[in-house]
Amino acid sequence: SGSKSESYKVATDSIIFQNGKKSVSIASLDSSIEGFETIMQYCSAKNYLGTRIKMTGYIKSENVADWAGMWLRIDSKTPGESLGFDNMQDRPIIGNSDWTKCEIVMDVPAESITLKFGALISGTGKIWFDNVTFEILDNASPKISNELNSMPLPEKPQNLDFEE
Repeated sequence: SGSKSESYKVATDSIIFQNGKKSVSIASLDSSIEGFETIMQYCSAKNYLGTRIKMTGYIKSENVADWAGMWLRIDSKTPGESLGFDNMQDRPIIGNSDWTKCEIVMDVPAESITLKFGALISGTGKIWFDNVTFEILDNASPKISNELNSMPLPEKPQNLDFEE
């Protein structure tokens, strides 16, 4: 997904990875791009309601001209309403870098419905993304509505090491 998807190639990579046997990569196809591409996933927020979470992942970059980063968005039950968003634009990955540990810490309000997350690249270059984890940083016991229990969403993030 992104604003210029036709200008990028997204693939799994079994040669370059941080740990395990695979990573996912996003590579620009054009020499100049005014836009971005992202690899993303989403899941229900029900297991994280009322908690503070930390998303950790690793990004490696090659010739990133604009910027790249990991991102996390927390959405509410109201369509189009975001309760929290961080895309690392204030702490970007630029140029060439070895595997860089990235972290995003956010509160998940009780009225949250989904967590959407991934990695993105703006402009040209290539990134690899691997080994994403989620950790609850506090011991809050969230109340879960019946509406969330019946939603057709994965309950937890899946295949975060891109091995499946």
